[in-house]
Amino acid sequence: MSYKAEVFNKYADHVAEAHSITKDKLFSKSKERPMVDARHMLYYLCKTRPMRIRFIQDFMGEQGYPINHSSIIHGINYVEKNKLQDRDFVAICNRIEGCVTL
Repeated sequence: MSYKAEVFNKYADHVAEAHSITKDKLFSKSKERPMVDARHMLYYLCKTRPMRIRFIQDFMGEQGYPINHSSIIHGINYVEKNKLQDRDFVAICNRIEGCVTL
């Protein structure tokens, strides 16, 4: 497993836990807000690591959630907009970033 895949998997674990969902639900096709928000946060955290969009796309596909490039960018932009408005969101992102080390 590459170190980027390891980082992705650790982020996925922490994001799922922070949103009180399972990893299976995180990578499900569900459009329910908790799962969508969790996936968006995962994209954002990976991108700020930094991780290429293509890697995020590949790792999502490996988990059973094929996604296109523009949807990942949309999710990242959504998080960046919310980060400026929601202190709790910022705190969760910061906590998860601090937990993921190699």
